[in-house]
Amino acid sequence: MHILLIADGRSPITQRWILGLLHLQHRVTLVSTYPCPPLPEAEATFILPAAFAALGGSQAGGAGGRQSRDGFSRQVVGRGRSLLQSARYWLGPITLPYYARQLEKIVASVQPDLVHALRIPFEGMLASTARLSVPLAITIWGNDLTLHGSKNPWMRHLTVRALKRANGLMADTQRDLRLGRLWGFAADRPLLAVPGGGGIDLTEMHRLRTEITDCISGSLPAGVPLVVNPRGLRPGYVRNDVFFQAIPLVLQHRSDVCFACPSMAGQPEAQNWVQQLKIGPAVRLLPYLPQPQLWDLFHCADISVSVSTHDGTPNTLLEAMACGCFPVAGDLESLREWITPGVNGLLVEPTKPPALAEAVLEALEKPEMRLKAREINLALIRERAEVNLVRSQMEVFYRRLVP
Repeated sequence: MHILLIADGRSPITQRWILGLLHLQHRVTLVSTYPCPPLPEAEATFILPAAFAALGGSQAGGAGGRQSRDGFSRQVVGRGRSLLQSARYWLGPITLPYYARQLEKIVASVQPDLVHALRIPFEGMLASTARLSVPLAITIWGNDLTLHGSKNPWMRHLTVRALKRANGLMADTQRDLRLGRLWGFAADRPLLAVPGGGGIDLTEMHRLRTEITDCISGSLPAGVPLVVNPRGLRPGYVRNDVFFQAIPLVLQHRSDVCFACPSMAGQPEAQNWVQQLKIGPAVRLLPYLPQPQLWDLFHCADISVSVSTHDGTPNTLLEAMACGCFPVAGDLESLREWITPGVNGLLVEPTKPPALAEAVLEALEKPEMRLKAREINLALIRERAEVNLVRSQMEVFYRRLVP
């Protein structure tokens, strides 16, 4: 099968998804909505920067991402990130007809059997604007419906149109499949809930983590509790303000705790929080970390913190669980599909720093709870998110769309 993937070509999630498709012996053409170098795994890479994507930031790192910008540009984008995102909600849809015509030409040229958009805004919106003669699969990300789709009437209309056009729907939570039905996805069409990164490869995680020679954990204080915030800066739904405000509350009781923050080095927002709260000695703002280094950090950490007001199943949550790192997250319906509070993690009100600080302290003071959670979470990953299991489910899903 030849699958044309519409996605952010810079993202490790996209790259892992492509590798999963190749493992299933499918051909892949990539249409990236962000500028990126050609991916060697894809037969061809096309760039269609719809909705002014070329101006956006990136959590992905690497070429074309935030880490490649000079310091001045990074600060400008950092300070204007929320404004840029708001502008995209109103002005981004204007660009879709132009790029939809370009997409139609690409589809006519490469002749795929299936188009798969890995997100609704703006990849799924782009695909549903184009006149496609092949089936369309769309993946919902955790905040596509609960955050982006409700920003204004235009975004809602385009989200509904994309869901009505889709022949198949994927999501990383059962909640989003249920919401997808409510937003217009047809009841008689295929559904699938699988991790957005294509599954967790436990063998690869162990191999790559043990092969790295520049472990980031070696640069952190030894013999002290380590708390990791792996989400980077994601305005609008990840509450890093709450995370940073909780740190001094934790330090009042446990002054030895170290807080590590990947993808926040050089970011003005993070630097301002550290300075204003006077928590510099306890915080390490780290650069973007390649996957093996992030997995090593999870393996060495005691707790992984991710407080958000909108989310599906973050890949960093599953990776932390697979590495034995105790998860503390926002109390959302989607996360309760993975975490039972007090059993294999803790869920907190995501807007309240005292609640987060209390949860971190509870986890630090209960090593037996963390040890038991490690066993439960590894079993959950093997049962529901293991890469070969996920790939077999993907294959069945695709074959229902393209017999």
